Amino acid sequence: MKRIIKYVLAVGALSLLGVAPVSAQQLDGQISVSGAFALYPLMVKWGSEFQKANPKVKINISAGGAGKGITDAIGGLVEIGMVSREINPQETKKGAYAIAVAKDAVVATVSASNPNINEILARGLQRDIAYNIYVTGHVRTWNRAFGITGAQKDLHIYTRSDACGAGEVWAKYFVKKQEDLLGVGVFGDPGIATAVQRDPLGIGYNNIAYAYDIRTKKPNPGIKVIPLDLNSNKKIDADENFYNSLTDLLAAIASGKYPSPPARDLYLVTKGKPTNPITVAFIKWILTNGQKYVDESGYVNLPAGKLATELQKL
Repeated sequence: MKRIIKYVLAVGALSLLGVAPVSAQQLDGQISVSGAFALYPLMVKWGSEFQKANPKVKINISAGGAGKGITDAIGGLVEIGMVSREINPQETKKGAYAIAVAKDAVVATVSASNPNINEILARGLQRDIAYNIYVTGHVRTWNRAFGITGAQKDLHIYTRSDACGAGEVWAKYFVKKQEDLLGVGVFGDPGIATAVQRDPLGIGYNNIAYAYDIRTKKPNPGIKVIPLDLNSNKKIDADENFYNSLTDLLAAIASGKYPSPPARDLYLVTKGKPTNPITVAFIKWILTNGQKYVDESGYVNLPAGKLATELQKL
C-alpha cells in the first residue's frame, strides 16, 4: 500500500508540474540496451512491463559494466547505455546524452563466514580505514581494519576488473579513480559477490541489487553488508544501523543518511538527444508509469521535481 501511495503522489506531483504520465502506444520495432550491472535488474523489469503494453516492441538488454554501456551508446551499437556513475566531460563531447532514472548505492561486503563477522558488523568500516585498504594498502589485516584482537589474518581484497560505475563510485568515496583501487580484479557484480561469498577472509563492494535479495529484503546468502562508521567512533550507533534490511537501507539513501558517494544516481545514455520513437517512448514511460517499479525492485525513486526535469530533456 505504501508503494502505491508513493507512486500516486509522485505521478500527482508530475501532473502539477505539467507532465502527464505516458500512455501505452502501438509501437513496432526493437531497441538494444547494454551497460551497468547496477541498473540491469531494474531495466529487465522495465523492459518486460513496457513490452506488455507494447507487444510489437522487442527490447534486448545485456549487462557488461557502465564502461561498456556508454561506449556502446556513443558508438551507436545500442540505442541506450546503462550508466551507474556521472558522465565525464570527454564523454559528453563525444555525444553522450544522459537522463537520470533512479538512485541506488554501492556497499562494502564481507563473507558471512568470516570468523570475526559479529565484531565487524558491530564496529563498522571507517572511511579512512577503507581508504588505507583500497588505496594505500597500509591496512592489510583484519586486526588493523577493525581493531579485533588476534585477527591477524590478511585481508583478501576484491575489486572490479571491468570499467564500471560501482568501482568508479567506490573510488570517488576516497576522491580517487577506479584504477587507483587495490585488490584482485573480478569481472562484474555477480563475480565479485561470488568471490566474497566463497572467501571467509574476503572483502569487496557491490551494488545493492547484488548484495540484497529483493524478495526477502535481507543480504544475499553468504554475504553481509559492512556498515559505514560515519562518525568514526569505532562502533555502529543506532542512527548508523540501517543495513539489516534492504527497506531500511533504501530509506537511508533516500533521506541522505547514507553518504553520496557511494550513493548515486543511475542514468540512461543515448548518442545525442534521442529521436528514435521507441527509444523516446520507452524513456518517457520509465520516467512516468515505470517509476512504480523502482521501489519494489530495490532502488530509490528520484524526486518528482527531478523526474520532471529529466522528462524535459526529451
